[in-house]
Formats: sequence, C-alpha cells, structure tokens
Amino acid sequence: MEKTLFDNTRIGNITLNNRFVRSATWEGMCDDDGKVTQKLVAYYRGLVMGGTGLITSGYSYVRADGKQLPGKMGICHDSHLPGLQHLTEAVHQEGGVIFCQLVHAGGQTSSKVIGCQPLAPSATDFAGYQEPPKEMSPADIRAIVAAFAGAAARARHAGFDGVQLHGAHGYLINQFLSPLCNQRRDAYGGTLEKRMMFLEEVFAAVRAAVGSDYPVTIKLTAADHLPGGLQPQDGVAIAKRLEELGIDAIEVSSGSSASGVKSPVRQKIDGPEKEAYNAELSRMIKQAVTVPVIVVGGLRSCGVMQKLLWEGDADLFALSRPLIREPGLPDIWRRDDGYTATCISCNGCFGPGLKGEGIHCIVDRVAAENAAPQI
Repeated sequence: MEKTLFDNTRIGNITLNNRFVRSATWEGMCDDDGKVTQKLVAYYRGLVMGGTGLITSGYSYVRADGKQLPGKMGICHDSHLPGLQHLTEAVHQEGGVIFCQLVHAGGQTSSKVIGCQPLAPSATDFAGYQEPPKEMSPADIRAIVAAFAGAAARARHAGFDGVQLHGAHGYLINQFLSPLCNQRRDAYGGTLEKRMMFLEEVFAAVRAAVGSDYPVTIKLTAADHLPGGLQPQDGVAIAKRLEELGIDAIEVSSGSSASGVKSPVRQKIDGPEKEAYNAELSRMIKQAVTVPVIVVGGLRSCGVMQKLLWEGDADLFALSRPLIREPGLPDIWRRDDGYTATCISCNGCFGPGLKGEGIHCIVDRVAAENAAPQI
C-alpha cells in the first residue's frame, strides 16, 4: 500500500495521526515575562482542531539572555510552568500532540531586548547580528548547556510530548555549527567535529534531563546559503552524528536572516515549482539517516508533498505561514487534496506580532476591511 499524507506515523514513542507538522512559529502572544496568555492557548486549540498532526511551539527561550522578539515564550524559570501546563492541557483536550522548541538566540538578539551584551561563539561581525556580541567563555558554555537541560525538564513536567532543539536560522546552536559565526580556536571551534561539540553537549544534557523514552528532535539548518558558511555535506554529517547520538527526528531547513533571497521564509511562492525549497537538502539527509525526516519551506499543495513522500525525500511535512492564514488547512486537504493553500508568502503576518497584536494574516484582514460597508 502506498504511503499517504494522512497515515499514522511515529516520532520516538509518540504516534501522530497524519504527516502534517506545524513548524515552530513565533506568535508574539506571550506577556512581557514570556508567560503564556489565553490568546495563545486559543490559537493552539485552533491548530489542533484544524487537523495538524504535531504542533511545535514557538521558539521558547531557555535563558533570559536568549530572548529575541517581544511576546516570545519563556521556559527558563519555574514561574513559566502554570501557563505552559495550561497550554499543553488545552492541546491534549482536543486530541493533539505538542512539542516545545528550545532556543537561545545567542548573538542574534540585542542589548535593547536582554539588557546586556549578547553572547555568541565568537565576537565576530556577522550580518545576522544587530550589534557586536561577546565571545562565550567555557563557563558561559556550561551554563547555557545546563539551561537547555533545565528547560527540557520543565517541558516534560509541563506536559509537552517532546522537545525540539532549534539548531537553525542563525540562533546559538547554528552559530556554533557555522564557520561564519564560530571562529574559536579551542575544543568548540575549527573543524566541523569541533564545531559540533556544543550541539553534542546540549543534546546529551537534554537527553539526561528527560530520559531515553522522551522524544528529542532538532530543527537543523543544513546549509547557510552564504559564501564560506555551512555546506550541504556538513548538514548531512551533522544529521548522521545526531542519529548516532539518539535524535528522534530531524526537521530540515536552511539559511538565516543573513541569507537574502534564500532566507528561511522566502517570498513569492506562487507555483508548485517554487514549493519545497528545502527538498534537495531533506533528500540528502533522508538518504543518510533512518530516523524520521521532516521538511519545511514553501509547502503549499498536497501534490508536491505526496511526490516527496513517494520518492523518499521526507517523512513529514512542516508548515508555518500557511497555517497562520488557514489553521484548518490539514482538514481542508483531507476533504480536497487538490486544494492549494492561499498563503501568498508576503510575510506580512509577522508585522502585527511586532506591534503586540500577535501574528495573523493581514491579507485576510485587509480583504475583510475592504468588503465591510462604509458608513
């Protein structure tokens, strides 16, 4: 029997009722302290009710100096637990599955946000940084590794079904992996094997904190799309090493805010030929590992995803912007697999989040305003 997008599938010991994943998306719906609001809870309920098989939370900072944007979810203190528990309970009440994405922004934040100089692997002038960061000391590294472990333990305590490490898009784990950001000359820099050391220590600490029976996954930038940056063969080598260590799934992405037209949120996805812009990278990684591979990036139609599934390029399919406009998209596809998502890839949905409103599709809002009677 041929595989379908609506098959039950597994990540670790967790069963999902289809292959659709909500890729981690900053919502801008938490309070100033990173605590969950009722608005965010309602938003996640809508995603589950719309048929998403697995929700990955917005990127949640593991330490206060790892925050980047306003309204970002925190998981760095026990005071965050009541709201996080409320969130997971709401998802589970609707029959959903939710993983918590763990992140430290590293050099990709600012002193204006965190109140101190950002930390990074090296004090380099990188295009994705707003200001020069401070090079992390060995003590800084140990402390942030411990922060990831503490956050993972809170995630399990709060009822999340698994965690995802954010190893992509120019954040701290990706900064250590990328030769553009990591110019250290100690055990954490130089060769790819040394640049992987921080990730390996984070993974080991997280695994120890949550146990062997709890899914730990990663969102991985498989290529920086920048001269001198992380190359696809590096992404494959990292994926193979993570499988050896016991990762439960790998979500394949690429690029960062410095990557121009090859950023993680590319625009003008207006035809099937422009969809799945990370498919070549996911194919390379899928051929190298046996754990589930998730692909993200410009997915808009069942036909494209089904082809990737049949050809063995990915096991699951992650969506971000299309679910902002149409949270019920998976259920629409269940009824009509010829339907194409209406997201126009304008990235306008993130603007309201920066204004404190929370993300939402501004195209729909403008259309509704234009359709309203003028009084």
